[in-house]
Amino acid sequence: MRGLVRAVEANFYRVVLAEGEPCPELLCVRRARLKKTGQQICVGDRVIVEEPDWQGQRGAIAAVEARRSFLERPPMANLDGVLLVFALSDPPLEPWQISRFLVKVEESGLAAVVALSKADLVGAAVGAAWQARLQAWGYRAYPCSTVTGEGIEEVEGAIAGGIWVAMGPSGVGKSSLLNVLRPELGLRTGEVSAKLRHGRHTTRHVELFGVPGGGWLADAPGFLQPTLRFDPADLILGFPEARDRRGQCRFPDCEHRAEPGCAVRGAWERYEHYTTFLAEILAQTERASPETGWKYKTGKGGTVVAEPLLAVRKYRRSSRRRDRQQAADEDEGNFLR
Repeated sequence: MRGLVRAVEANFYRVVLAEGEPCPELLCVRRARLKKTGQQICVGDRVIVEEPDWQGQRGAIAAVEARRSFLERPPMANLDGVLLVFALSDPPLEPWQISRFLVKVEESGLAAVVALSKADLVGAAVGAAWQARLQAWGYRAYPCSTVTGEGIEEVEGAIAGGIWVAMGPSGVGKSSLLNVLRPELGLRTGEVSAKLRHGRHTTRHVELFGVPGGGWLADAPGFLQPTLRFDPADLILGFPEARDRRGQCRFPDCEHRAEPGCAVRGAWERYEHYTTFLAEILAQTERASPETGWKYKTGKGGTVVAEPLLAVRKYRRSSRRRDRQQAADEDEGNFLR
């Protein structure tokens, strides 16, 4: 029988079964052959379940169906899109941060919808301005509030019928949004730090929840800055408002910075974001090595920050298997002598 992995808990998997089965959900383990072949099972996977124990609500995952999409962080399969949640206030919305998340979603090849939470803390004009701004970037955006209920139906309708994950920094209201959609869940929420001006982590793992409009939505742990892995030549594909101009450039390998005849370089709002992210990716590609001892990333406000690389031998403990193998090689060498 087929099922959908709704949650992963240590070595167990909560699998939702198709309608008509005696039990709607089973707690499953994976077959040993899947473990031996290194088959990873993550939330969103479509799986085949064997030998169900209906009374004990247990089962075993025998196979994993081919994935149509995969998100690296958090690891999820078969997603239709990402619901990016950003607060209009508390913590304040930073264009650099939301732009970075949007580029990361484009890198994954998934659709993106933006929920602008905490609209009740700002005027309607602020929410409308951000909505228009994000639409100019190429994205659907909806100001919303879990306090007043503003925009909740629009967000629900935008993600209906698919598998989505709510992502964004900590403290922006992802869990609160799910609590409004599914009040019986009672997900834990937290307040924004007055000193650091960002939220505290309350979500510890990824789990899918059914939403009233049909489909599934997962609440993912918050993080401040996703890592960009775009190839430098393809970074412009992460900006919908400018990628159509790529083929009009004079040179096929144009980086869209100072090349003559560049059709991309110009007066579009996120061009500065593009050049900063490109500089970061090039720096990571060219200079992040043990020889240089430095790695580079984009910090707050779009500034490129250098951080020292940790020396593996000095700071990381070697594995026992490697130590045993090294001792065995030394014993063999002594015997041969």
